[in-house]
Amino acid sequence: MSTVAIIDYGMGNLRSVAKAIEHVAPQFRVEVTAEPSRVAAADRVIFPGQGAMPDCMRELDQRGLRAAVLSAAASKPFLGICIGLQMLFEHSDEGDVPGLQVFEGNVARFPDMRDAAGMCLKVPHMGWNEVHQRQSHPLWEGIPDGSRFYFVHSFYAQPANSALIASETNYGVRFTSAVGRANIFAVQFHPEKSAHMGLRLLSNFIRWVP
Repeated sequence: MSTVAIIDYGMGNLRSVAKAIEHVAPQFRVEVTAEPSRVAAADRVIFPGQGAMPDCMRELDQRGLRAAVLSAAASKPFLGICIGLQMLFEHSDEGDVPGLQVFEGNVARFPDMRDAAGMCLKVPHMGWNEVHQRQSHPLWEGIPDGSRFYFVHSFYAQPANSALIASETNYGVRFTSAVGRANIFAVQFHPEKSAHMGLRLLSNFIRWVP
């Protein structure tokens, strides 16, 4: 039986991710794990997370998972979710900390913003918003452009290479809401909380052959 490893470094509610994968892929064994050896043995890897970037990076290192994450990102179908996207970049302004440096670019905080009516936009960006696809990708199969997904975040990635950008979303500013390259796809939104379209993206990930 093929295995999906959901990396547990102590940051975020991983149960909803696991339940969503179990729903779309009953033929897979789903393991929520903090064991590097189990990550290495898995066929596919999901790297989710919530919280502050300094805390996430510290917990990842203290649990000895950095090398396992980097190896998985280099070698097998890999899905980052929320801060699991941000941690793939070189640096975050949140705590002025380095990331895993898989991708070139910075993670920045939303500036003070207003909507078209002049009302202040709240940070964190929380709730449903449209995702506008910027590259063709197997994980978008069956997902109409402009579909709505669920977000909770105060920071967003700024890729140095625009070819990485798989989608963008508008919230006061236009920001990168998904990236894709080779065997890696990562999203700022939460597919496990995004109803039918989120489940479709997770199902696409399970079937994806990079």
